[in-house]
Amino acid sequence: MTGALTAERILDAAEDTLRRFGPGKTTVVDVARSLGVSHGSVYRHFPNKAALRDAVAERWLQRICVPLHPVVTEDGPAAERTRRWLWLLSTTKRELASNDPELFATYYGLATEIREVVSAHLETLTDLLARIVADGVRRGEFAVEDPHGTARAMLSATTKFHHPAHAAEWADPNLDREFETVWELVRRGLETR
Repeated sequence: MTGALTAERILDAAEDTLRRFGPGKTTVVDVARSLGVSHGSVYRHFPNKAALRDAVAERWLQRICVPLHPVVTEDGPAAERTRRWLWLLSTTKRELASNDPELFATYYGLATEIREVVSAHLETLTDLLARIVADGVRRGEFAVEDPHGTARAMLSATTKFHHPAHAAEWADPNLDREFETVWELVRRGLETR
């Protein structure tokens, strides 16, 4: 092993190991072996296999949020930013699924087992989207009383475009047109009357 053993190096190795063996067959010993260390060294960073799996899933879900943050903080019409944010959420997940379908399926499997990590991810997404909605209310563009509740409802309304359970539908050539139809309904619901 070259360099210090860090949590990031362990997570990188865990991702590679998951890609090779899948979540059902990946062990902490496999991860340690790929790093050239004892499994005890991995346990110094992650107390058990569940904690390592949680961290791997959490890191993957955090990557999905990276392109979303700039849209939240930029200036511009809230409706345009909301649409772009939802579109980015959709296309980011679609790209992950098409670029590495096996790993995407692995992460989806992990995420469905780790309810706390998924709940935290959904809350992060809701909070980010709610900030745009609240900005739209401040600007007089949106007429909603509860930006957080509205953001949660928008995520529910657009589930088909970003929830991994719908990944098999993402190859549909009509998906983009469907997104625009749903977005138009959402936009009308947000606007001031």
